[in-house]
Amino acid sequence: MVQKYQSPVRVYKHPFELVMAAYERRFPTCHLIPMFVDSDVISEETSEDRSFHKIERRCKLDVDAPRLLKRIAGVDYVYFIQKNSLNHRERTLHIESHNETFSNRVIIHELCCYSVHPENEEWTCFEQSASLDIKSFFGFESTVEKIAMKQYASSIKKGKEIIEYYLRELEEEGITYVPRWSPCPPSPTKPVVPVVIPALPITPTISIEAPPESVNEIQVCKEGSSPTDKLDADYIKRYLGDLTPLQESCLIRLRRWLQETHKGKIPKDEHILRFLRARDFNIDKAREILCQSLTWRKQHQVDYLLDTWSSPQVLHDYYTGGWHHHDKDGRPLYILRLGHMDTKGLVRALGEESLLRHVLSINEEGLRRCEENTKVFGRPISCWTCLVDLEGLNMRHLWRPGVKALLRIIEVVEANYPETLGRLLILRAPRVFPVLWTLVSPFIDENTRKKFLIYAGNDYQGPGGLVDYIDKEIIPDFLGGECMCEVPEGGLVPKSLYRTAEELENDEIRLWTETIYQSASIFKGAPHELLIEIIDASSVITWDFDVCKGDVIFNIYHSKRAPQPPRKDPLATHGITSPAGNNVQLIDKSWLLGQDYSMVESPLTCKEGESVQGSHVTRWPGFYILQWRFHSMPACATTNLPRVDDVLATLQVSSHKCKVMYYTEVLGSEDFSDTAD
Repeated sequence: MVQKYQSPVRVYKHPFELVMAAYERRFPTCHLIPMFVDSDVISEETSEDRSFHKIERRCKLDVDAPRLLKRIAGVDYVYFIQKNSLNHRERTLHIESHNETFSNRVIIHELCCYSVHPENEEWTCFEQSASLDIKSFFGFESTVEKIAMKQYASSIKKGKEIIEYYLRELEEEGITYVPRWSPCPPSPTKPVVPVVIPALPITPTISIEAPPESVNEIQVCKEGSSPTDKLDADYIKRYLGDLTPLQESCLIRLRRWLQETHKGKIPKDEHILRFLRARDFNIDKAREILCQSLTWRKQHQVDYLLDTWSSPQVLHDYYTGGWHHHDKDGRPLYILRLGHMDTKGLVRALGEESLLRHVLSINEEGLRRCEENTKVFGRPISCWTCLVDLEGLNMRHLWRPGVKALLRIIEVVEANYPETLGRLLILRAPRVFPVLWTLVSPFIDENTRKKFLIYAGNDYQGPGGLVDYIDKEIIPDFLGGECMCEVPEGGLVPKSLYRTAEELENDEIRLWTETIYQSASIFKGAPHELLIEIIDASSVITWDFDVCKGDVIFNIYHSKRAPQPPRKDPLATHGITSPAGNNVQLIDKSWLLGQDYSMVESPLTCKEGESVQGSHVTRWPGFYILQWRFHSMPACATTNLPRVDDVLATLQVSSHKCKVMYYTEVLGSEDFSDTAD
């Protein structure tokens, strides 16, 4: 597996020429980098006007590896080749390096760049990318990979410190300015004389800060100073916290992937980071759950929840939860008096969906408060603390529909708000609590469970209790503190507010169905098709869909004849049950492309995670079929559709599936004219 690294933009608040003078002092060797033993110049060339200088070096490294591994490999030192290109005119230094030792077994490739800050020409930016691909290494591939990544991460952290060390050294010598290059004709009688502190031809050198990657994988551009465009190291430390170099790389790469493939709203950096932390910075796993969450947010308009959702009066009066100042770490503090809450009454009066929507609004408010506290306290705050008071909890709270609603809320929150709970303080847990805990704990992520602190009786009042996490001045009065808490005391919901199951079903707009979008699953051999009948030949069909999982091919067909009623389970006749309950197929297998129906748009391949929008102006009336099918589905040469035999074989050996969420609309000629005007 190829290991990749991508740095944020690191900013030196010094001019480019001065940074290059400091950089030059690292060679031919550097005492600040113990493993960098020596370097020899292989080739060197300078342009006639001295604006461009290129140098190639062979660098000798003493890698910190177990002696046994060195003996098995038969080497004491590792050699790298680095090519540096310094352009004084454009004020850039490009560095490319690769390993010479074991190049047939291990491929290490690194790219670095020093350039002028785009918004301040007196500052210098540094960016870096690398890749490591271990083909084979005497059976020690995993060990070598761990050693390489550990040393690489360590050297990256030293990189900026080393440049700053030499900048201070220059300052101590009285060198605080190096003039820029300016064009001047070379003298035919005077040879070029090298200078100690080069103002023009700075000799570039090798960067030991990382193993490498191709040009296409440089993911930090020169707009690094703006957090809305690219990430720089100072921004990460200020707003996201102390991340290791490899964690920074994961964040930047996932963020870049979203910018390239996701056409909708890009989540904030701290939100992307939460999903990475939830999957231990495994990019593939984090990307999967993040894409599912983004689709969910778009489908249910969660981004607008705080502006559109207004809690019913019943919740204001009887929902015993609310925000209350912050804990000692600056995290927003949410208090829930669960023991005083009439869960049965709230479910009977409001329904499960309204409760879920209210909890989602609490989580959205929590995200907003985290951003505010980050600004107020001047340090990253990405999660909140929840205090749950269980005084009064009894068997009434274990009412089955209420527990079912709680489990569903936990499931939705766990999937879409990972790593938002910094600490959960459970106070005054009664004897019935273990029963409730047994029911709900399997649905809570293991990392989240580790953040639970449970206190029975009055244990929270002693050492190691509440005062360790919350300032004494803001401990609520009902817990023995002096601060008045505005959280409602709750009580029983009047039965006059109860609604029947039929009323809840008819009157309540379910969160999961309150959307113009529909979802469909696509399997190998089972495309999903949507029929649109067009009366006016000048109509416009528009579509907007997200590919939630897998890769799909999107097609648009036209037919003069109406398809047969949709087949929900076309494989049942062969003894195979399709797992797609929302999969519809319209094109009959006996239809021939070009005879019974025709393709009106070129096939569009859509990758997992993509958001696709488009439109088609109809030329003829009739029936238009929008089709989504599995990308690698085998096709018949004449019909471009899967043969039945292929479908059977495919489903026997594979369970691959794709999923899309789509919305379509048809504008008639009058609507289209109005839009054009």
